[in-house]
Amino acid sequence: MASCGFLCSYRPASVMSQAVPPLLSVRPSRALVDEKFSVLVENLPPGCPVTIRSLYQSEDKDFWEAYGHYVSNHKGTVSVSEDISLGGTYTGKEAMGLLWSMRPIPGSRKGLRLRKKDTCAPMLVTISVYSGHGDVRDQAPLASALVERWHVAPGVQRIEITEKGVRGTLFLPPGPGPFPAMLDLWGGGGGLQEYRAALLACRGFASLALEYLKSNDTKPKGLDMKYFETAFEIIRSHPQVIPDRVGIIGLCFGTLMTLSLAAECPTIKPRCIVCISNIHSKSNENTIQEFPQEIPEKYNKIHMMEDVVVWRDMGLAVLEVGHPKVKVGNIDCPMLLINGTDDQNWPTVEVASDVSSSCWIPSCLASVAQWRGFFC
Repeated sequence: MASCGFLCSYRPASVMSQAVPPLLSVRPSRALVDEKFSVLVENLPPGCPVTIRSLYQSEDKDFWEAYGHYVSNHKGTVSVSEDISLGGTYTGKEAMGLLWSMRPIPGSRKGLRLRKKDTCAPMLVTISVYSGHGDVRDQAPLASALVERWHVAPGVQRIEITEKGVRGTLFLPPGPGPFPAMLDLWGGGGGLQEYRAALLACRGFASLALEYLKSNDTKPKGLDMKYFETAFEIIRSHPQVIPDRVGIIGLCFGTLMTLSLAAECPTIKPRCIVCISNIHSKSNENTIQEFPQEIPEKYNKIHMMEDVVVWRDMGLAVLEVGHPKVKVGNIDCPMLLINGTDDQNWPTVEVASDVSSSCWIPSCLASVAQWRGFFC
């Protein structure tokens, strides 16, 4: 495909030699990671194919990228928020495509997740524009800009929690409060993940990111639902929190805890719950550690597909044998279920359908949001 720049094939060289170099602007250059931003390329020849690419080096030293293929308009400009990407890691009109479609660069280690460990430091993302629609990784960019994407807004407080045996990080919004609040439960990958709670605080919610599994800890010891009840009480009783406006948000294995707390813990009355990539199969006991150990006979259902580990068939087998489930019919607060229609990690579509049909209050389920893949 034709390329542009200082040697555009259909423009006379004498004209291009007098041309002003392409100008790339990104506004705002410093913003929260979920804030929309404007990426504009100017001073291109009309009808010129270009690739706009983002590149980020994670704290694990892995490189992530996203890119879109564009063609400049009659004025010689490309606007990522207004124009259509014809190909790349995303297509269509996607103002945030350069962020949400990031993936490891070719040749990277397997099994990577894009996570932010230090929420008090920004993501430094390089946005560049290249000539043409081919593989641009070895090209020199026509123009580049460095942008900062933050998870913590000015004035947000970060407080480490080590109270009553509970481990986590509390984020408080700017101002005196009191604020609505969320207890934030991540999945079976373990570790303390803070970046969602940090962003919630930027949006006015006091948020406690709870650590309940160590990284790669498949057999936690001495951890039961009492731990989560204590964590809920810690945030509920905080002087800057509105006590009757505390919700719970869970991801993957964290949704099992979220549903269990809302359905089966009489001391906990969440204002609402949010479940992302849902799990509702549980242990016969009221502890965490039994769940992974009760289904080893289903591990033979796990398989590989295009270099991806597929757990979905194991989850379906668990559902088919009538494994115990959370009594979601007891939940009497608003509930939001979010799942991917092409989730290969767990049968989240089937689980969401089962949860929805089991709620005895029709208004209990606020909505079901769906997209492709597994949210992690």
